[in-house]
Amino acid sequence: MKNIAVFVDVQNIYYTTRDTFAQSLNYRRVWQYLSEQGNIVLANAYAIAPNDDSQHKFQKALSHIGFNVKLKPFIQRKDGSAKGDWDVGITIDVLEHAAEVDVICLLSGDGDFDLLMQKVAAKFGVETWVIGVEPLTANTLIQSVSRFIPIETTWLLR
Repeated sequence: MKNIAVFVDVQNIYYTTRDTFAQSLNYRRVWQYLSEQGNIVLANAYAIAPNDDSQHKFQKALSHIGFNVKLKPFIQRKDGSAKGDWDVGITIDVLEHAAEVDVICLLSGDGDFDLLMQKVAAKFGVETWVIGVEPLTANTLIQSVSRFIPIETTWLLR
């Protein structure tokens, strides 16, 4: 059975599922699917520190499922823009754990991760999977991995 490490770009998945389906992802269903594919040996979910009760409850739910929730503060800039980006943190963690598993599974549609997925496949010989909302997942990311798994309506909260 394959050992799988899962890395979730929570903000990306939230916005892509909301914009495409007007619903949120059911992470328990994703966990169940991945568990059927192998042993989940690491599961990190990268999110923004909660500033309201619903975010706090969501992050507790992720922890209850089995995800290690990594939080970064939400930064509001003087010009009104905001920042809460985990790309570098996700990249570092993927590189640190790629030698320990058979599969790196990324939940994101962000094309910035295409080079990372190519690199870990070439350097560590791991399978690379991406789970994302197909119309909002960068083609370069889809093409960079050994397996693209589209989020379907059966994986959404009702």
